Amino acid sequence: MRRPDPSSILYPIALLLVAMFTMHVGATMAKQLFPLVGAPGITAMRLGFGALILLAYFRPWRTPLKRDAWRPLVVYGIVMGIMNSTFYLALQRIPLGIAVALEFTGPLALAVFGSRRLLDLFWVALAVAGLLMLMPWTASQAPLDMIGVALALTAGVCWALYIIYGQKSGAAHGPQAVALGAVVASLFVVPIGITHAGETLLSSHVLLAGLGVAVLSMAVPFTLEMLALGRLSTPTFGMLMSLEPAVGALCGLLLLHEQLGVFQWLGIGAIVIASAGAARAAKGRPVPAVD
Repeated sequence: MRRPDPSSILYPIALLLVAMFTMHVGATMAKQLFPLVGAPGITAMRLGFGALILLAYFRPWRTPLKRDAWRPLVVYGIVMGIMNSTFYLALQRIPLGIAVALEFTGPLALAVFGSRRLLDLFWVALAVAGLLMLMPWTASQAPLDMIGVALALTAGVCWALYIIYGQKSGAAHGPQAVALGAVVASLFVVPIGITHAGETLLSSHVLLAGLGVAVLSMAVPFTLEMLALGRLSTPTFGMLMSLEPAVGALCGLLLLHEQLGVFQWLGIGAIVIASAGAARAAKGRPVPAVD
C-alpha cells in the first residue's frame, strides 16, 4: 500500500479531517456515558486524562516559564474548563450536530469582527439564518431544549475567548501552553466531576471509557491539528475547520441515531458556509480547538 506523501496538500487535509472525526467520535462516546457519570463526570475525565497526556507529550517543565505571562495562561485554562463543561452539559439536552453548530458561532463571530469588509455582513446574515433554521418551527420536529441551546452558545463564547487567550498564552509559552491550560482547567473541573459522579468514576470500565474519550476527543485531534496547521495556509485551515458542525451532525446521525429535520440540516449547512467565508477573510492564524 502506498503511503501518503507528507509534501502533498492532501496529507494535511486528511490529518485535519481525521482530527475532526475523532473529536466527534469521542463526543459520541462521552454522550453515551452521561447516564453513568453525567456531564460533569465525563468532563472531569476528559480534562483530567487529557491534561496528563498533554503533559507527557509536551513536558512543559523543561522550559522556564515567564513570570509575567501567567495571567493570560490562567484565564486560558479557566475558559477551557468552562467551554468543555458547558458543551457537555449542552450535549445532555440537544443533538450533537446542533450543539456543535451553535458552539461554532463563537469563532465565527471572532473571525467576522476581525475583518472590515462589507461582505462579512452577508456571512453574519447567513449565520443568523442558519441559527433560525436550527430551531423547530414545525410540529413534526422535536422541540429543542432551550437550556441546552443557551449552554451551547455559552460554550461558543468561551471558544472565542479560548482562541484569544490561547494566542496570548501560545506567544509566551509556545505549544506547551495547551498542556498548562489543561492543568489549570482540570484543577476546578475534576473536583466538580468527582463530587457529582462519586465512586462511579472509579469503576474500571468507566475509567477506561473516560480515557478513550480523552484520547479521541483531545489528545489525537489536537496533535493532528498541530501537524496540519504547519502545512496549511490560514484561510485553508479555517475553511476546513468550518466543516466541524457538519461532521458533528454526521457522527450524531451514524453513531447516536440523532435525527435532524431538513431545515436543521440546511441550517447547519448555512453555518458551515458562513464560517468558511468568514475564515477566508480573517487575517489571524486559527488556534486548534479543544471543545
